[in-house]
Amino acid sequence: MVSSMHFTNKFVTAQVIHSPTATVAASASSQEKALRPVLETTRDVAAAAKIGKILGERLLQKGIPAISVFLKREQKYHGKVKAVIDSVRDAGVKLL
Repeated sequence: MVSSMHFTNKFVTAQVIHSPTATVAASASSQEKALRPVLETTRDVAAAAKIGKILGERLLQKGIPAISVFLKREQKYHGKVKAVIDSVRDAGVKLL
């Protein structure tokens, strides 16, 4: 399982991809209508942290206890990326 994150000026999206089958195992996005009332804004570090927490909970519901995180060359472990990763870890998912 590999984590993938995408950030735009308006939204935060995170998903976990099952590598052998190239299918999405779980995902969370600030674009989801069900999450809009929970989020104050859809694009800042706080929104990224909430998306990470929701993604972690969805992974545990599907029985996925651990994932790998590979950052793209331009991504650094800082800001929104750090918020998503730390929130997934705090939700109880192990990072490999």
